[in-house]
Amino acid sequence: MTPACGGNPPQFTTPDLARLARAKVNYALHVTGRREDGYHLIESLVAFPRVGDKVALVPAGEAGAPRSPLGGMALSGRFSDALEAAGGAADNLVLRAAEALLATLETGAREAVRPFLIRLEKNLPVAAGIGGGSADAAATLLLLRDALSPTLPDETLLSLGERLGADVPMCISGRPALVAGIGERIAPLPGLPAHALVLVNPGVPVATPAVFSSLARRDNPPLPSLPQGGFATLGDLCGWCRQARNDLETPALRVAPQIAGVLERLADADGVHLARMSGSGATCFAILDNLDQATRLARDISRDQPDWWVVAAPVD
Repeated sequence: MTPACGGNPPQFTTPDLARLARAKVNYALHVTGRREDGYHLIESLVAFPRVGDKVALVPAGEAGAPRSPLGGMALSGRFSDALEAAGGAADNLVLRAAEALLATLETGAREAVRPFLIRLEKNLPVAAGIGGGSADAAATLLLLRDALSPTLPDETLLSLGERLGADVPMCISGRPALVAGIGERIAPLPGLPAHALVLVNPGVPVATPAVFSSLARRDNPPLPSLPQGGFATLGDLCGWCRQARNDLETPALRVAPQIAGVLERLADADGVHLARMSGSGATCFAILDNLDQATRLARDISRDQPDWWVVAAPVD
């Protein structure tokens, strides 16, 4: 157990108590096995473009303040209704992350924390293969650690994250990385060459278990070795990605055939180096040289497909 930070209990009013919960994008994802407990073993290269949900801590109203420091969650954003339909705030990873962090505090310190709310601006589609819920949980853990227990070790935070979900530790890291195991083995990369992504979701939620259930095999070959010296150029990165794959793409296409149209639209666009599905879908991405190119492509796709979710974002 760790004490809260010294001084007055935090009131969650400062601007820095908000965080961008960046989308997680799998540039390659190989399914290499399955554990006895049912979890699949993977190898993946992940990156975190500058787009995501927004998580903030704000004081709860004094009237009827809850006995627990955590007063609940307020939802907003384009996909807040979809999140509510999927289960809403009751079982959201954000609330579970907050409770997990609060549980690390000593009893007196926990009781001294003034009641607060978590505001979640849901900008990322739900069940979309880009780790939105995991990113939200990671942002919550990081915000509360900074506010309440800044000396809490990174290892403890990562352990809390792993209990919440396989993708949460890599989202806590929030850096380009090679991940393995069920996602808990994280090897940060020194960085990736500058580039931008266009992310596209056709508005079809895809359940991860359904995709894994449709896998033809679960003992696929591992990722290719990284080039010596890392990815010196964007050509190096995209060349390596072409030697790899997303093993979940084919089964996801059976679950959501609309993904094929997204991939075709991205692959046919000028300036696209690589088009692929992320995670278990249905979000797909295209790699381009820079944000200007990505913004133009995103605008064109949005004009042609106004019901799709389309964003351009840099990878930095």
